[in-house]
Amino acid sequence: MSAQVEEVRLSLGHIELAAHLFGPEQGLPVIALHGWLDNANSFARLAPRLKGLRIVALDLAGHGYSEHRPPGAGYALADYAHDVLRVAEQLGWQRFALMGHSLGAIICVQLAAALPERVSHLALIDGVIPPTAAEQDAGERLGVALQAQLRLDGKRKSVYPTLEQGVQARMKGMVAVSREAAELLAQRGLMPVPGGFSWRSDSRLTLPSPLRLSQGQAMAYVQRVSCPVSLVVAADGMLVQHTDLLEQLPFEQTVLPGGHHLHVNDEQGATLVADCFNRFFGFA
Repeated sequence: MSAQVEEVRLSLGHIELAAHLFGPEQGLPVIALHGWLDNANSFARLAPRLKGLRIVALDLAGHGYSEHRPPGAGYALADYAHDVLRVAEQLGWQRFALMGHSLGAIICVQLAAALPERVSHLALIDGVIPPTAAEQDAGERLGVALQAQLRLDGKRKSVYPTLEQGVQARMKGMVAVSREAAELLAQRGLMPVPGGFSWRSDSRLTLPSPLRLSQGQAMAYVQRVSCPVSLVVAADGMLVQHTDLLEQLPFEQTVLPGGHHLHVNDEQGATLVADCFNRFFGFA
């Protein structure tokens, strides 16, 4: 597969998204979805190593070069799934594969469960279902989320005097990444502002969710997936701690060395994930 990448913009009517295109035009169609607060460069190491695939790696709404949702709107999982479906419609892809990391993997599972006839394969990296909560906590959770929304109006984004400080902040984020990964994500994520640089991502992405699924509801999505699935579990990642969940999943699982961002942290991780997915898609 060619390592060349093409930058495109996709106007979906309700929002415009940015994306990278990888691979031959006649390859198996794949839509790739990155994790929370990341962007399409999450796949910059992995995608060129995948064979026989036509990959559209999106900047999800509110991330990277994609537009933010309009005032008053939020970032519900169902809204992301709608965006992805609109992308497929625009590309003329009646049936397509999904590849996702973390948040992107969660969106992939939900869309594959909602419209199983549209999704041919799922390739997942260290993500399956969203965090769940007990049903009796629903009211309290909504209250916390509403209060956080009100407080956001008075907050300003962090400004880093130099690009280097912005990169270092990403390296030490809630989920730490390597310098190489942080630099790749910064290419699409940092923007110049008065006084230095700030991350482009919509501040609303950091708000607590007003609604969480119960464990039963989340697993209902998993059980409805009908296509082949390959799940990469990072040995030092987030999923490996949830052994009860992993034992319940009816998915093919491969544990690979590395952290939550193993596919972008270094060349070795990207190669290992690519080898796994090339076998899965039948292009090894």
